[in-house]
Amino acid sequence: MKDSITLVDRIRRESNTRSKRVRAGLLAVALGTTVTVVASPPSPTAPKGADTVSPKSLLLKAPASSKAVSSATVSPETNTKKTHWYEIGTASWYGGSFNGRRTANGETFDMTAWTCAHRTLPLGSWVKVTNLHNHRSLFLRVNDRGPVAENFIVDLSHAAAMKLGIGGLGKVKIEQASATDPKLIDQLVASVKPRTDVPWPVAKGLGR
Repeated sequence: MKDSITLVDRIRRESNTRSKRVRAGLLAVALGTTVTVVASPPSPTAPKGADTVSPKSLLLKAPASSKAVSSATVSPETNTKKTHWYEIGTASWYGGSFNGRRTANGETFDMTAWTCAHRTLPLGSWVKVTNLHNHRSLFLRVNDRGPVAENFIVDLSHAAAMKLGIGGLGKVKIEQASATDPKLIDQLVASVKPRTDVPWPVAKGLGR
Protein backbone atom coordinates (compact mmCIF):
# COMPACT_ATOMS: atom_id res chain seq x y z
CA MET A 1 0.00 0.00 0.00
CA LYS A 2 2.78 2.33 0.92
CA ASP A 3 4.62 1.46 -2.24
CA SER A 4 1.63 2.42 -4.40
CA ILE A 5 1.22 5.75 -2.59
CA THR A 6 4.90 6.50 -2.97
CA LEU A 7 4.73 5.74 -6.69
CA VAL A 8 1.75 8.06 -7.16
CA ASP A 9 3.49 10.89 -5.30
CA ARG A 10 6.58 10.44 -7.39
CA ILE A 11 4.55 10.66 -10.61
CA ARG A 12 2.81 13.81 -9.39
CA ARG A 13 6.13 15.45 -8.51
CA GLU A 14 7.64 14.59 -11.85
CA SER A 15 4.60 15.94 -13.70
CA ASN A 16 4.73 19.15 -11.66
CA THR A 17 8.41 19.51 -12.40
CA ARG A 18 7.84 18.95 -16.12
CA SER A 19 4.99 21.45 -16.22
CA LYS A 20 7.16 24.04 -14.46
CA ARG A 21 9.93 23.46 -17.00
CA VAL A 22 7.49 23.76 -19.90
CA ARG A 23 6.06 26.96 -18.44
CA ALA A 24 9.54 28.36 -17.90
CA GLY A 25 10.47 27.49 -21.48
CA LEU A 26 7.33 29.07 -22.87
CA LEU A 27 7.91 32.16 -20.75
CA ALA A 28 11.49 32.39 -21.94
CA VAL A 29 10.39 32.06 -25.55
CA ALA A 30 7.72 34.69 -25.02
CA LEU A 31 10.16 37.06 -23.31
CA GLY A 32 12.77 36.49 -26.00
CA THR A 33 10.29 37.27 -28.77
CA THR A 34 9.15 40.44 -26.98
CA VAL A 35 12.69 41.65 -26.51
CA THR A 36 13.40 41.02 -30.16
CA VAL A 37 10.37 43.01 -31.21
CA VAL A 38 11.21 45.96 -28.96
CA ALA A 39 14.95 46.02 -29.73
CA SER A 40 14.72 45.73 -33.49
CA PRO A 41 11.34 46.80 -34.85
CA PRO A 42 10.72 45.66 -38.42
CA SER A 43 11.45 48.26 -41.08
CA PRO A 44 8.40 49.59 -42.91
CA THR A 45 7.71 47.77 -46.10
CA ALA A 46 8.27 49.90 -49.22
CA PRO A 47 5.45 50.01 -51.74
CA LYS A 48 5.74 47.63 -54.60
CA GLY A 49 7.59 49.11 -57.58
CA ALA A 50 9.23 51.87 -55.51
CA ASP A 51 13.01 52.36 -55.76
CA THR A 52 14.88 52.32 -52.47
CA VAL A 53 17.34 55.25 -52.33
CA SER A 54 19.51 55.93 -49.34
CA PRO A 55 19.59 59.51 -47.96
CA LYS A 56 23.36 59.55 -48.34
CA SER A 57 23.14 58.88 -52.07
CA LEU A 58 20.72 61.78 -52.45
CA LEU A 59 23.20 64.13 -50.79
CA LEU A 60 26.23 62.96 -52.73
CA LYS A 61 24.97 63.13 -56.30
CA ALA A 62 22.35 65.04 -58.28
CA PRO A 63 19.75 63.30 -60.41
CA ALA A 64 21.30 61.97 -63.58
CA SER A 65 18.42 63.33 -65.68
CA SER A 66 18.96 67.01 -64.75
CA LYS A 67 21.23 67.77 -67.71
CA ALA A 68 19.03 65.89 -70.14
CA VAL A 69 15.98 67.84 -69.03
CA SER A 70 17.71 71.21 -69.33
CA SER A 71 19.13 70.42 -72.76
CA ALA A 72 15.77 69.14 -73.95
CA THR A 73 14.04 72.37 -72.98
CA VAL A 74 16.42 74.51 -75.04
CA SER A 75 14.55 75.77 -78.06
CA PRO A 76 16.10 75.96 -81.54
CA GLU A 77 15.60 79.73 -81.46
CA THR A 78 18.04 79.94 -78.54
CA ASN A 79 20.75 78.09 -80.49
CA THR A 80 20.37 80.31 -83.54
CA LYS A 81 19.95 83.58 -81.72
CA LYS A 82 22.18 86.32 -83.12
CA THR A 83 23.86 89.01 -81.09
CA HIS A 84 22.67 92.52 -81.92
CA TRP A 85 25.79 94.59 -82.61
CA TYR A 86 25.83 98.37 -82.21
CA GLU A 87 28.30 101.15 -81.48
CA ILE A 88 27.78 104.58 -79.92
CA GLY A 89 30.20 107.45 -80.28
CA THR A 90 31.14 110.63 -82.10
CA ALA A 91 30.64 110.99 -85.84
CA SER A 92 32.45 113.38 -88.16
CA TRP A 93 32.06 113.97 -91.88
CA TYR A 94 34.36 114.57 -94.84
CA GLY A 95 34.07 116.01 -98.33
CA GLY A 96 35.54 118.97 -100.11
CA SER A 97 39.12 118.11 -101.08
CA PHE A 98 38.41 114.39 -100.57
CA ASN A 99 35.70 114.40 -103.22
CA GLY A 100 36.80 112.38 -106.26
CA ARG A 101 39.60 110.54 -104.46
CA ARG A 102 39.94 106.77 -104.35
CA THR A 103 38.27 105.02 -101.40
CA ALA A 104 39.49 101.90 -99.59
CA ASN A 105 37.35 99.59 -101.76
CA GLY A 106 38.54 101.20 -105.00
CA GLU A 107 35.56 103.43 -105.66
CA THR A 108 35.67 107.13 -106.37
CA PHE A 109 34.52 109.05 -103.31
CA ASP A 110 31.29 110.94 -103.90
CA MET A 111 30.45 113.37 -101.11
CA THR A 112 26.81 113.40 -102.24
CA ALA A 113 26.33 109.63 -101.89
CA TRP A 114 24.99 107.69 -98.88
CA THR A 115 28.36 106.31 -97.75
CA CYS A 116 30.61 106.34 -94.71
CA ALA A 117 34.04 105.28 -93.50
CA HIS A 118 34.57 102.82 -90.63
CA ARG A 119 37.71 101.16 -89.24
CA THR A 120 36.59 97.53 -88.95
CA LEU A 121 33.19 96.91 -90.54
CA PRO A 122 33.32 94.98 -93.84
CA LEU A 123 33.63 97.12 -96.94
CA GLY A 124 30.40 97.05 -98.91
CA SER A 125 28.25 96.32 -95.86
CA TRP A 126 25.33 98.49 -94.81
CA VAL A 127 24.81 100.22 -91.48
CA LYS A 128 22.03 102.21 -89.92
CA VAL A 129 23.29 105.46 -88.41
CA THR A 130 21.05 107.33 -85.95
CA ASN A 131 21.66 110.85 -84.70
CA LEU A 132 20.98 110.50 -80.96
CA HIS A 133 20.30 114.24 -80.68
CA ASN A 134 17.32 114.40 -83.08
CA HIS A 135 16.76 110.63 -83.66
CA ARG A 136 17.10 110.89 -87.44
CA SER A 137 18.25 107.66 -89.06
CA LEU A 138 19.90 106.86 -92.38
CA PHE A 139 21.24 103.74 -94.05
CA LEU A 140 24.81 104.10 -95.31
CA ARG A 141 27.20 101.83 -97.18
CA VAL A 142 30.72 101.36 -95.82
CA ASN A 143 33.15 102.03 -98.68
CA ASP A 144 36.14 103.59 -96.92
CA ARG A 145 38.38 103.33 -93.85
CA GLY A 146 38.45 105.93 -91.13
CA PRO A 147 38.05 108.20 -89.33
CA VAL A 148 41.62 109.27 -88.69
CA ALA A 149 40.90 110.66 -85.21
CA GLU A 150 40.85 107.80 -82.67
CA ASN A 151 38.06 109.31 -80.56
CA PHE A 152 35.62 109.25 -83.53
CA ILE A 153 33.84 106.07 -84.62
CA VAL A 154 32.60 106.93 -88.12
CA ASP A 155 33.21 109.41 -90.95
CA LEU A 156 30.06 110.34 -92.85
CA SER A 157 29.83 111.66 -96.35
CA HIS A 158 28.86 115.31 -96.49
CA ALA A 159 25.38 114.49 -97.82
CA ALA A 160 24.80 111.90 -95.05
CA ALA A 161 25.87 114.34 -92.34
CA MET A 162 23.53 117.03 -93.65
CA LYS A 163 20.63 114.54 -93.88
CA LEU A 164 21.19 113.49 -90.27
CA GLY A 165 21.44 117.10 -89.12
CA ILE A 166 25.11 116.94 -88.18
CA GLY A 167 26.82 120.20 -89.10
CA GLY A 168 30.13 119.44 -87.39
CA LEU A 169 30.32 116.58 -84.90
CA GLY A 170 27.45 114.52 -83.54
CA LYS A 171 26.74 111.62 -81.21
CA VAL A 172 25.43 108.67 -83.20
CA LYS A 173 24.50 105.02 -82.87
CA ILE A 174 25.70 102.58 -85.54
CA GLU A 175 23.89 99.29 -86.18
CA GLN A 176 24.60 96.66 -88.80
CA ALA A 177 21.83 96.39 -91.41
CA SER A 178 20.79 93.83 -93.97
CA ALA A 179 20.73 94.71 -97.65
CA THR A 180 17.22 93.23 -97.79
CA ASP A 181 15.85 95.51 -95.08
CA PRO A 182 12.59 96.99 -96.47
CA LYS A 183 13.40 100.42 -95.03
CA LEU A 184 16.80 100.36 -96.72
CA ILE A 185 15.18 99.45 -100.03
CA ASP A 186 12.68 102.29 -99.65
CA GLN A 187 15.54 104.72 -99.02
CA LEU A 188 17.41 103.54 -102.11
CA VAL A 189 14.32 103.82 -104.28
CA ALA A 190 13.58 107.31 -102.98
CA SER A 191 17.17 108.41 -103.62
CA VAL A 192 17.04 107.47 -107.29
CA LYS A 193 16.58 110.70 -109.25
CA PRO A 194 14.99 110.54 -112.71
CA ARG A 195 17.27 111.76 -115.48
CA THR A 196 16.19 115.04 -117.05
CA ASP A 197 18.67 115.02 -119.93
CA VAL A 198 16.81 112.28 -121.82
CA PRO A 199 13.66 113.43 -123.67
CA TRP A 200 10.45 111.52 -123.13
CA PRO A 201 9.44 109.45 -126.18
CA VAL A 202 6.49 110.86 -128.13
CA ALA A 203 3.93 108.29 -129.23
CA LYS A 204 3.07 108.36 -132.90
CA GLY A 205 -0.33 109.66 -133.83
CA LEU A 206 -0.66 111.88 -130.77
CA GLY A 207 -0.79 115.63 -130.78
CA ARG A 208 2.08 117.73 -132.05
